[in-house]
Amino acid sequence: MIAIDWGTSSFRAFRLGADGQAIARVETSMGILNVSQGGFPATLREAVGAWLAGGETRVLMSGMVGSRQGWIEAPYCPCPAGAAEIAASVCAVPFEDAQIFIVPGLSAQDASGTPEVMRGEETQIIGAGAEGLVCLPGSHAKWVRVADGRITGFETYLSGEAFAAIRSGTILGRMMVDGPPVEAAFDEGLARSDSPGHLLHHLFGVRSLGLFGQLHDSASASYLSGLLIGHEIRAALQPGDHVTLLGAPALCALYARAIGLCGGIAAIGPADCAAAGLARIGESIAWT
Repeated sequence: MIAIDWGTSSFRAFRLGADGQAIARVETSMGILNVSQGGFPATLREAVGAWLAGGETRVLMSGMVGSRQGWIEAPYCPCPAGAAEIAASVCAVPFEDAQIFIVPGLSAQDASGTPEVMRGEETQIIGAGAEGLVCLPGSHAKWVRVADGRITGFETYLSGEAFAAIRSGTILGRMMVDGPPVEAAFDEGLARSDSPGHLLHHLFGVRSLGLFGQLHDSASASYLSGLLIGHEIRAALQPGDHVTLLGAPALCALYARAIGLCGGIAAIGPADCAAAGLARIGESIAWT
């Protein structure tokens, strides 16, 4: 089987052996935003044509390829859901040389009834085999609850995208200069997130601390990062919670430090969980 993690900005494909382990991989920058309208079949052939010619006839894809901006829109599968429920909800894609399915992504509701959605993260969670509380840091960080192999619910935090938007599009960003992360400033921002007051009030401190010489321009970005991640973690975490982190190693390490300082316990999960998750989901699909 060919397992594909097709996101917004990247394309990763894995050729899986009979045991579900990756025996070859291809990675390109052809995320869905870089594919022209109607260009998904050609992009797929260019990336994995050799595997198709070599006899692979089963392709399972996950991620934003199944979004409204992707190849076709795959309707969300409601939580709670595990590998079996996801496999039962895959969406078929017409393709001449192989049988292709797209994993649907998941939907849930937060405590107030507001919809939550994810695409791609579900395959990573299934592949990691994690239980309890799982966090996937990123532009839209996910905090996910898993019980007996099934995702029961989750919340999304716009921390990463908010950081980028604040840094590039507000007056706070004008006082920031590029440089390596400053751990002490990150910790200060993290501590500030536990102070009385709203996030919007705390954010202005990024500017005012700089104006009064209490925060150097080279440390402002790290302080902002600590502030945003701190508010996220304190909203999602209960003291003593054990959290499994899945994602980019550097970002997971940053979150692990922050979770520890906020009273939780963090462990970083395995890499390349998407391939393992697609393999598990693929086992439950009725291929022809």
